Amino acid sequence: MDTTSAEKMAALARQIKQWGQELGFQQVGITDTDLTDAEAHLQNWLADHFHGDMDYMQRHGDKRSRPALLQPGTVSVISVRMDYLPEPVEALHGTLEEPCSAYISRYALGRDYHKVLRNRLQKLADKIQQAYGPFGYRAFVDSAPVLEKALAEKAGLGWIGKHSNLINSKVGSWFFLGEIYTDLPLPADSKAASHCGSCSACMDVCPTQAIVSPYRVDARRCISYLTIELHGSIPEPFRPLIGNRIYGCDDCQLICPWNRFAKLSGEKDFHPRHRLNTQQLLTVFAWNKEEFLIKTEGSAIRRIGHERWLRNIAVALGNAPASQPVIDTLKAMLSHPSDMVREHVRWALDRQMNRLSID
Repeated sequence: MDTTSAEKMAALARQIKQWGQELGFQQVGITDTDLTDAEAHLQNWLADHFHGDMDYMQRHGDKRSRPALLQPGTVSVISVRMDYLPEPVEALHGTLEEPCSAYISRYALGRDYHKVLRNRLQKLADKIQQAYGPFGYRAFVDSAPVLEKALAEKAGLGWIGKHSNLINSKVGSWFFLGEIYTDLPLPADSKAASHCGSCSACMDVCPTQAIVSPYRVDARRCISYLTIELHGSIPEPFRPLIGNRIYGCDDCQLICPWNRFAKLSGEKDFHPRHRLNTQQLLTVFAWNKEEFLIKTEGSAIRRIGHERWLRNIAVALGNAPASQPVIDTLKAMLSHPSDMVREHVRWALDRQMNRLSID
């Protein structure tokens, strides 16, 4: 690339970051496509079968770690960050400490982040095209074989912590990521340095000990996997450890010391809908399929479907303090048409009855 072209790309990169801020991204970084180290880490993780039933993690061969195979012509990746924390962390702790409350991972309380970020990324691409002219690109938001955290780390947005989430030293880890793969030879930013040090708070706090070693998460043990990705029955040994978490888990983020710098999101799309941050287990368990679809319209939660929603809540009810209302509700669900739902209801009912007899 000659000097004039390099200067033009550098100026465009500065513009892209400014446009990104104007569109609501809190940070924009740029990197090249070399993911050699991340590819080796991924291959080792897959070889250990830590992906569980997430077959899509290995379905696309090297496309996940080699951007140009996924989008031919890609030489640069624009990585963006959008903060989503919808309420103070004290409120999150309060919900977790109330066993009859339904805890939903805070990223899923509002509008589906895929839609929010994808729309903004398209607007960013449109701005680039208006300024530069036609160019090759493709936008992604956790919807294709993309190593988004490795790319964001290389783009300087943060470092991958021991819990495998991206951490930024100024704002913690409560944010979403998105990417634009492009054929524009943009100058790359510097990779972020790790600042986890000897801290093991996330590893120690994990209810199911899913972080089996620093930077290695066995998804088969992870509550987010068990309540969202897993389609079948939740293994019995993990059920008591899930507590009242009915969709995802935030414990490793809640304990991370870097999240003391986290800022509340001003993005209204990420604010709680239908009081999903304060619902009671018995209330959401009573939603029929139609109510579930209405209350989760436009939400990431809808992807698990009503059957898994009931499965997860049944487990949480089995972990709740023994009470006659819970027992009566579970008994009424023993006739549910789903074998999986009935299995988890029976387990929960046995727990409730045993606890009641002991009390």
